[in-house]
Amino acid sequence: MRNTVVIFLLGILLISSCSTDKTSENPDNSILGTWDLTALTIDEATASDEEEFGQDILNMLTASNCYLVSLSFNEDLTLVTEDASNYLEIAVNQEGTGLDVPCPSQRDMETTTYTYADGVLTFIDDNQETISVDLTISGGTMTVAAQELGVENFNAGGELIFTKR
Repeated sequence: MRNTVVIFLLGILLISSCSTDKTSENPDNSILGTWDLTALTIDEATASDEEEFGQDILNMLTASNCYLVSLSFNEDLTLVTEDASNYLEIAVNQEGTGLDVPCPSQRDMETTTYTYADGVLTFIDDNQETISVDLTISGGTMTVAAQELGVENFNAGGELIFTKR
């Protein structure tokens, strides 16, 4: 079960894969700043067990102000990703009535470059391919479709919700 969550969370991290040089300017500055992954919305009627489990884990961690993924979009077009998903430890609580998921203290950091214009984020993935993803930013909330990022086990859909600090 832990491997499924890790695979799910790693899929959302495509944004942080590799680095490349980019000198173009960002016409839309609404993306600037640090965004924390705070939720996963899914269709309860069609969601897979993996999607429901991922949603539960994110809800638990967010409720305790623990964010597995943080994305920092900088003016110089660098994107710094902090990822704690590799360090998740999922267990059953002492009472045996539910999950125990402590906030990971260790994080992996990656840096890449990006552009953002007209609601489209473009970055280079770990295969050195250019990827473009549609985002919706409304105030302090950024939404991206899990399917667009190629998140494994998200055939039914789902949206990743990031909140700006």
